[in-house]
Amino acid sequence: MKPIYILLSLSLAVVAWGCSSKADKAPADQATQSADDVVIPVKLTPVTTVVRAEPIIASGLVSSAQEARLSFKVGGIIDRMFVEEGQSVRKGQLLATLDLTEINAQVSQAQLANEKAERDLSRVKSLYADTAATLEQLQNATTGTSVAKQNLTIAQFNRNYAQIRSTVDGTVTRKVTNAGEFVGAGASVYLISSNRRSDWVVRVGVSDKDWARLRMGNRASISLDAYPDKTFNGTVTELAQAADPVNKLYEVEVRIDPGTARFAPGLFAKVTLVPAQSGTYTVVPVEAIVEGNGKEGFVYVLENAGSKPLHVRKQPIQIGYLDGDKVLVTNGLAGIKDVVTAGSAFLTEESTVIVK
Repeated sequence: MKPIYILLSLSLAVVAWGCSSKADKAPADQATQSADDVVIPVKLTPVTTVVRAEPIIASGLVSSAQEARLSFKVGGIIDRMFVEEGQSVRKGQLLATLDLTEINAQVSQAQLANEKAERDLSRVKSLYADTAATLEQLQNATTGTSVAKQNLTIAQFNRNYAQIRSTVDGTVTRKVTNAGEFVGAGASVYLISSNRRSDWVVRVGVSDKDWARLRMGNRASISLDAYPDKTFNGTVTELAQAADPVNKLYEVEVRIDPGTARFAPGLFAKVTLVPAQSGTYTVVPVEAIVEGNGKEGFVYVLENAGSKPLHVRKQPIQIGYLDGDKVLVTNGLAGIKDVVTAGSAFLTEESTVIVK
């Protein structure tokens, strides 16, 4: 009898365990089924279009369109310098002179050589008239006189340019040397920038794609760190016809209207260029973008809007640029009327949705 009792106990235990497993499994299956049937409420926003000229943003330094690097025609010792950095100068004003001791000696040598050549020519002409000199001797004397005159002209020209005069009305932005120093021919002595209000420009570099969209006369807005509360108007006045060999960018010159502000070379400027060439963009709210990587992103749109239940699809898009709380899209939304905004953060492509 004892073995029968043992077998009966084991049978009851197995039956109890099986019932317990079924009871535990049923709630789990119900939970899984209810999770699959979750409906996420979403909000749709209509897709709109707009015609805009995408701005080009770059930065550069303010400078003058009329700048001069002034130097002496010949080398020598600087005798006097009449202006300092920051000083205003007028066109034609004397700025610096060289010590003329050596230069005057060169002029005197050229004068003496010219006088000797003229005497030699006169003597050869007399001898040639008396048939005591040959035609070749006369021609050589004539050539020697011409060479001596040209040497005198060169010496006198160099003496006239042993001084520096301003070529523009402006301000001395840099004084490179001082009196008493030796300076070589053509070495910079003064840097002058025009201070006329119409001469202020900022030069920026743009890519080849942006350069192709710009035209002479395009508008620009400029903000300066020196005047954080002001925005200045500008106009594109020059477009480089070749890229910079170092940074591969094309230089664009923008002339600035300073208004009543005081400018100086070297002010940092942020420039927003507005090309005349415009394009058509699709506009969606920024909250519709669920993923983004540079110019690429994704939005959710309804899949088979007329069917039940409603499902969504992740749609890839090409982003043009941000405009406040809007995103201007260049590609990916053709034929799509609405995008999901509210609720998009909780969606997957398997989600069932309901439109609020």
